[in-house]
Amino acid sequence: MPDGDDSSVPIPNCWLATWLAAGLVSSPLRNTCHSNLGFGLALAVTLWGGTNVGTKWLMAFWPPIFTGSTRFFLAGLLLLLVMRRTAWLGKLTPLSRAADRALWWRGGCSLALYTATFNYALRFTSASHVALYLGTAPVWALLWEAHAEGARINWIRWISALLAVGGVGVLLWPSLAGDGFRLSLPGELLGILASVLWANYGWQSRRFSVHLHSAEISAHTMWRAGVLLLPVGLAELTRRHLSVTLNLLGVQAFCIIAGGALAYGLWNRALTRWPTGRVLLFNNLIPVTTLLWAHFCLGEPITPTFLGALGLIGTGVLLGQSQPRCGGMTAA
Repeated sequence: MPDGDDSSVPIPNCWLATWLAAGLVSSPLRNTCHSNLGFGLALAVTLWGGTNVGTKWLMAFWPPIFTGSTRFFLAGLLLLLVMRRTAWLGKLTPLSRAADRALWWRGGCSLALYTATFNYALRFTSASHVALYLGTAPVWALLWEAHAEGARINWIRWISALLAVGGVGVLLWPSLAGDGFRLSLPGELLGILASVLWANYGWQSRRFSVHLHSAEISAHTMWRAGVLLLPVGLAELTRRHLSVTLNLLGVQAFCIIAGGALAYGLWNRALTRWPTGRVLLFNNLIPVTTLLWAHFCLGEPITPTFLGALGLIGTGVLLGQSQPRCGGMTAA
């Protein structure tokens, strides 16, 4: 897709996935069964794959921080509006001063740092590369959980994480070994940092789940992240012209509704029921969904290497979520 030409972005494909997600999302959000939580996470990373491709495309026209700040501010407000007007996602819990302060600095700030890092990584390298680095987030989460809980991590979880990361490596290796590859060091380093910050946001979200349900966590952290980023985003506009077309607005709307409100609601729902490291194993599917979106929307080929990586990543995710099925599960 050439820079400066927004005519080739496939808006119908984006919105077909969004309406499908909206029709299916109600059951995973309300049911705590392991299979439904896993389905919800798979749907979330599918939507994020489309958002990665859409955001990468938007970087050719809009500044990174402005794009991220408007996306999360509007997505957070959308979730708050739904919870105020309907019972679909649950009701809002009154916030104490301490909770409000924690949501600003532990929730909103951690999401803002991740968003800024992620979007700038997309500016310097490909969406697939950044998504691949996000696949390492379970490793950081496992280390943090072991340190915080003072307990040894189940060896099955370590094997599942290694399998998933191995799949990421298989997927990345041909690009690293190719003669035409040009390493963008800032983009690669920012991608690695984004994976650490994403694991941190997952950890912080789980801590909030003691008092808030998943949709509340998503809404409160997203609009706060948007507010924290907005001054920098507006400053970007003083140095760069902002193009406004129906295609650009449509892709940003997809990122707000599907990759923002729907996906984050599903993600935080799982974080209130499963350990952070287990949920973050699904990050290893983001490179897969990103490449699939790129294939169907942009015509990029799927190679045998990709299929091999898919096998490793899928095995790792399935192994990591091997638990008794629905018995005895209680809401947080």
